[in-house]
Parts: sequence; structure tokens; C-alpha cells
Amino acid sequence: QVTLVESGGGLVQAGDSLRLSCAASGRTFSSLRMGWFRQGPGKEREFVAAISWSGGRTDYADSVKGRFTISRDNAKNTVYLQMNSLKPEDTAVYYCAARGRLGPTVVVETSEYDYWGQGTQVTVSS
Repeated sequence: QVTLVESGGGLVQAGDSLRLSCAASGRTFSSLRMGWFRQGPGKEREFVAAISWSGGRTDYADSVKGRFTISRDNAKNTVYLQMNSLKPEDTAVYYCAARGRLGPTVVVETSEYDYWGQGTQVTVSS
């Protein structure tokens, strides 16, 4: 069993930056593929970014490419999402996810993840 705890959300203005963190426990962190998803008001949960075990490979949704950066620190059992140039449409609950099963190096599908955090709210005002 893996427990994921997100932090770092908040209320910011358009153009500001935020860094989300997700601390993992319960399993060797370096064995997990990690991802960030978000769910806006009245919307389905959508992929934001994903990272491989080592951090050497990443993938992003088109809507955040060039603005968001996913990274991980395996020594700290933590994955990060640096969000720059935030827009009102980035407003959502952001979820951290982990996959422990074998499979793709980078995982982008919601259904492919095994564990989820409780989410952290990000609100971007115009």
C-alpha cells in the first residue's frame, strides 16, 4: 500500500507560480512511476504530467507544456509539480498518483495508476 499526500496548493493570481509537492510512503519510491492529474469544476479528471522511475523521462498535457515541470527526488520520496504562468483555466483540484505495477515507463492514463492522493486545491484568479 502506498500513501500519497499532496501539498502546496492555494489561491494565486494569473501569471503567478506555485509548486506542488507529493510525499509518498509505504513502498520504495524509486520503484513507482508518478503522475499529476487535475479535476476542474464540472470536469472529468485529466492528465497533467508524468515522470518515470528515475526522472529521466517525462510527459505533459499539451495545455501545460512549457509552463509546468514535473520532477522527483527519490531521496526525499517526493514528486513535484512546478507551475508557472498560471491561468484561470488551471483552476482545479490537483491529484498525485502512483503506479507500482510493471508497464510503460511513463504513464498518462488515469486508469493505469494504482494509488491516489487526496488532492490539493489550486485556484487562479484573473
